Amino acid sequence: METETQTQTQGTGGPLSGLRVLELAAIGPAPFACMLLADLGADVVRVDRPGAPRAFGSWHRVLDRGRRSVALDLKDPAAVDALLRLVDGADVLVEGYRPGVAERLGVGPALCLARNPRLVYGRMTGWGQDGPLAREPGHDINYLALSGALDAIGRAGGPPVLPLNLLGDFAGGGLPLAFGILAALQERGRSGRGQVVDSAIVDGTAALLGMLAATTAAGEWQPERGTNTLDGGAPFYDVYACADGRHIAVGALEDRFYAALLTGLGLDPATVPDRSDPAAWPALRERFAARFRTRTRDAWAAAFAGTEACVTPVLTLHEAERHPHHRARGVHIGADGIVQPAPAPRFDRTPPPPVPAPAPAVGAHTAEILAEIGLTEADLAGGGSRAGRPEPATARR
Repeated sequence: METETQTQTQGTGGPLSGLRVLELAAIGPAPFACMLLADLGADVVRVDRPGAPRAFGSWHRVLDRGRRSVALDLKDPAAVDALLRLVDGADVLVEGYRPGVAERLGVGPALCLARNPRLVYGRMTGWGQDGPLAREPGHDINYLALSGALDAIGRAGGPPVLPLNLLGDFAGGGLPLAFGILAALQERGRSGRGQVVDSAIVDGTAALLGMLAATTAAGEWQPERGTNTLDGGAPFYDVYACADGRHIAVGALEDRFYAALLTGLGLDPATVPDRSDPAAWPALRERFAARFRTRTRDAWAAAFAGTEACVTPVLTLHEAERHPHHRARGVHIGADGIVQPAPAPRFDRTPPPPVPAPAPAVGAHTAEILAEIGLTEADLAGGGSRAGRPEPATARR
């Protein structure tokens, strides 16, 4: 049942309007997946631990947007019962604990699906629900290392370079979780039955490496990092320092783009090393580097504007927020006192609210959410132990 407060807080519309999601509070990829669902109109109810600040709350201000929050101590049987009542009316439940923790709390998939056979139960871990490492701790860097992704990123002769936690936590973890949930909901429309979605960062990262696996098998990708076309090995697909110490990105792969690059740099094609010969790449790179060092980043950006050279300035986050293209498309929005990415992707018929509600305080909507299942906060008062819930799998996976 949707309350008036919910409507005012969450807004209406979006392709997932009417979808009810329960999110057992975690960090990193699970909140990212739930942010995507909330951005597109789902009613996401985050189950927080009462009396404790949100873990990494300032880091998660964007990831936690668009939610409602109910405070339930899942060490308290009365709170577990309240959560199970919420499960009865939910479409999706998302948890990010280590394998077995949700079961020990009494909210595992078997019990929840027995109560609500239409429920889609999303599980987010680093290693997966089974396998030799399933219960081992880990973080983004560990999953990337064991997947083979980390070894492929970096300069020739140098160590692997960390791609923030974008590749593992978000691209390899949270995004497949959201995709899997939507796929399970689509199948539920045919079968009428929910199911468990097991999203592991190692699985998702392996999927991201599909093209690399194919090019390696075909002998078109060398195992040494920084020696291939797309990993900084090719001088026509690389980043160069400019006169002011800032950088310019070059992606002139195709012949016509490469020709535009040479024109923009003022280089005669007859006098530069042959780009089709990898042995000539070091000399060609030095020619490019020398030219880019003669002007500032913004001067080069202006020189290449409107050409087909695929040359762009490397912007900081704050510069990107102010770029004319992003401003024209509304890529960023001002909300909750900060500039943050707008919901994506876009929909022409069922657009979601353009500005998601800010991240809720822990328990901000407890009274209204309990009222939706016929309970009050007094019904939970004086319950069992508040000794502390097991920490999320994404904190020590």
